[in-house]
Amino acid sequence: MTQMRLLTDPTGSHTEKEWWRTSVIYQIYPRSFADADGDGMGDLPGITQRLDSLAALGVDAIWLSPFFASPQKDAGYDVSNYCDVDPLFGTLKDYDRLVVRAHDLGLRVIVDLVPNHCSDQHPWFQQALAAAPGSPERDRFIFRDAPESGYPNNWESVFGGPMWTQTTNPDGTPGQMYLHIFDSSQPDFNWNNREVRNMFRDVLRFWLDRGTDGFRVDVAHGLIKAEGLPDFTPDPTAASMGGTEELAPWWGQDGVHEIYRDWRTVLDEYDGARVLCAEAWVNPLSLMAQWVRSDEMHQAFNFPYLSCGFDATQIRSTIDASLHEFGAVGAPSTWVLSNHDVVRHATRLALTEDNPQGEGIGPNTPNLPDPAVGLRRARAATTLMLALPGGAYIYQGEELGLPEVAELPDDSRQDPTWFRTQGERYGRDGCRVPIPWKADAPAAGFSPAGRSWLPQPEYWASFARDLQAKDDASTLSLYTRLLHLRRSHQLGAGSLVWQDSSDEQVLIFSNSSVTVVANFAEAPRELPQQLQHRTQLASSALQDSTATIAAESTIWFAH
Repeated sequence: MTQMRLLTDPTGSHTEKEWWRTSVIYQIYPRSFADADGDGMGDLPGITQRLDSLAALGVDAIWLSPFFASPQKDAGYDVSNYCDVDPLFGTLKDYDRLVVRAHDLGLRVIVDLVPNHCSDQHPWFQQALAAAPGSPERDRFIFRDAPESGYPNNWESVFGGPMWTQTTNPDGTPGQMYLHIFDSSQPDFNWNNREVRNMFRDVLRFWLDRGTDGFRVDVAHGLIKAEGLPDFTPDPTAASMGGTEELAPWWGQDGVHEIYRDWRTVLDEYDGARVLCAEAWVNPLSLMAQWVRSDEMHQAFNFPYLSCGFDATQIRSTIDASLHEFGAVGAPSTWVLSNHDVVRHATRLALTEDNPQGEGIGPNTPNLPDPAVGLRRARAATTLMLALPGGAYIYQGEELGLPEVAELPDDSRQDPTWFRTQGERYGRDGCRVPIPWKADAPAAGFSPAGRSWLPQPEYWASFARDLQAKDDASTLSLYTRLLHLRRSHQLGAGSLVWQDSSDEQVLIFSNSSVTVVANFAEAPRELPQQLQHRTQLASSALQDSTATIAAESTIWFAH
């Protein structure tokens, strides 16, 4: 039997200080997780009240999407004060209580830092608007004189439309233009400016001093733009956040690495293991691995893995490349299937049409998938992912098998993409609908007053956590067993060994004391004889015959 061994840690050592190498981190989107005060918006006290459920699930840490002071033009990713909590979510004391409770439960806390841009209400940008061209205030951002017609270059915003917005001079005449990769309410910082770099060092220390265990860095491949801001027309089929072989001049520039090496020195000043995780949509994986070299970040989201379809060949190739490229720089691969920016994988894995990142789905999306097919594939994909060595991320609600909500009314949508494209792209609201906790409670237990900032569909209660906790066959029960077995078998610290398979739609590998068989075919497949009668855990109901594996399913076998 041919075997190929791929190590996640060339040294073979894993210490408590390197918990991030093997961790499973649960992403909380605060406005949609739990609402304690009944206003229909999730908040920090709501999160604190529900932390017990996450400890019981078996995750190692939580990552909180932004809760900083913000006008909320982009759900908090437009920050007006990096060192305060928005009143929508609570107070700094609420955050401190959350950290204490999480640490008591053995959970680490990671916060989402947004360094590429801020809100147009940030004091610095307001000062820039009031200042003259060429002033120190304007140098904190990227201002350019407006040409006689058009824009300083042809760059298009991730959210649609030009990447430039014109200002107005005090006398009412047209002024300079400023750059914004995202919405016009989110001006990009000029990271060649020393004041910007110093400010963010202070922000890091502010949250580290409060016991924060690390940072997920939003748009970590942005920040530095190519010198001269040259025109560039990206591949129209590419993901809006990048990820193509040819880097846009606003993505993945070499200068970002100097910034993260500097940040790493700040984190290393603190006791304990404080971590940095990069949201870096770059290809190929060899380039992404540059974000996690030994003196930079600790983790990078594996977007090539997230972008795979339900396809055995593609999955295996991406796993091999990931373990090789991340291992080459001494870093673990960090696996992920869903987050707040992409269609939930319980829907996405059953889509038959192309769906570029950030576009979302809605009532007019062609060939909306069969929910049963999507959930079956999602459970199989997760069961495979959680058996892989390295770290992993889980997005809130995926442990309930939540699908993407396609039927949101147009007048309820809030994603800037929807507005900037005049409704041509649905955006990300469908994966952000508040999650269900109790089947017979108002707002499915999300809010005591029955309010919900995005409308929950009528069928939402059928996914409620309290119902699934009583059902051994539920997706919640599957995730709970997977996470506890992953920990007991130390799969995160293990190594992957592929086993021969006579069927190209069936993947077989071993990790530590577990062998995994994943069937990507639409029909049952025969199991290797040596694995028959030894089932440990299956993503789908077992077949009547112990000699076969169900269609589109994954099984763990303990040695």
